Amino acid sequence: MDHERKIMMCLVLTFICSSVLGEEWTANVEKSIDALVGSCVVLPCTVSHPGTYLSTSRLRGIWHRKDKSNEIFYHEDSTKILDSFKGRTRLLGNLGQNNCTLEIVQVKDYDNGPFCFRIELVRKDTNEQTKEKYSFVEKCADITMIHDKPQLKLGPIKTATQGKPYTLTCSVHHTCPSHVPQIKWSRERKDDDITEVHKHIHSGVWEAESILSFVPEEKDDESELTCTATFSGGIKSEAKFTLNVKRQQNYNHIIIPAVAVAATAVIFGLFCVLMVKKYKKRIQELQSQDGSMWNRMSRLSRRIRPGASGPTRSDQRRSIWSRFSRRPQRNEHDLSPNNANSCGGQKINKPHFPSPKSQQKSNNYKQDLDDNDDYMNTADLNIYGNV
Repeated sequence: MDHERKIMMCLVLTFICSSVLGEEWTANVEKSIDALVGSCVVLPCTVSHPGTYLSTSRLRGIWHRKDKSNEIFYHEDSTKILDSFKGRTRLLGNLGQNNCTLEIVQVKDYDNGPFCFRIELVRKDTNEQTKEKYSFVEKCADITMIHDKPQLKLGPIKTATQGKPYTLTCSVHHTCPSHVPQIKWSRERKDDDITEVHKHIHSGVWEAESILSFVPEEKDDESELTCTATFSGGIKSEAKFTLNVKRQQNYNHIIIPAVAVAATAVIFGLFCVLMVKKYKKRIQELQSQDGSMWNRMSRLSRRIRPGASGPTRSDQRRSIWSRFSRRPQRNEHDLSPNNANSCGGQKINKPHFPSPKSQQKSNNYKQDLDDNDDYMNTADLNIYGNV
């Protein structure tokens, strides 16, 4: 009876082991991956088995060339890795969680595959390899080398409005989630808001995105925005965008000049009013003073008024002439008409001289000069001496 039980237990264990270590182990690998030369690449990989949970310590993952299993790209024992791949490969996943993803950094032109995955079971205590191992050569990954820099995508491209929030997005696809490209903007001010987003597009491809939010000003019009992405290995790619800012509608260009003109008119009007008040006050003060200008002007107007008493023009002429004449001044008695031709009450008759026209012309030039001299001497005596 004990022997039968032992046989039954062996059959059960054999069935269990056959179900776990049988042909039902599978692996899924992305068959075609793009990789930027000089950067890094990730080969997504998942493995599954129908049995119960196996710890990572019981499993060993190996990546090798498809047709040459001894050319190993990755092994936990680095001495077994090809020299051209040493220090450049590692497992990103946890085999106990069915993740066998491989990362390759500093991608070279000769990093061609196909890259195939193999899993081996080891003893838990000694970590020694057992005979159970499974290689999935029917599902291997090929790498396509890319030498051109990835193109960045900017959007949405639209006209900004002054004073209103504006959002611009810069994104790029990549194949290395462990080394996400660093995206920087040429415009990074204190008031700007930058948000970074990283998402999985499809197997083997991810997208890095940077969202810039800011409030544009008038000085930002025609300014150039540059988005720069730095990939693993120092490779950079950039995209430029010219920002157009539309001015916000306002009437400052009309209101400000109008206010300035109105203010100038008001100030000038107040100045005129103050000046008028000041001169009116001054005029009142002058009118209230005795002997003011108005009184003098009033007296002057009465003097020159027709019919007003005052010196005649002849008297004015005589007084002016008397100031400059060399003759001695006469008193009123000498200037009277009754005494004009008298001396001591006796009338003196002035000698009458005939007109030169009434005399006949003489042929003797010397005789005429003598006559003229006599005449002038007689006239002078008549004017100054009244003889």
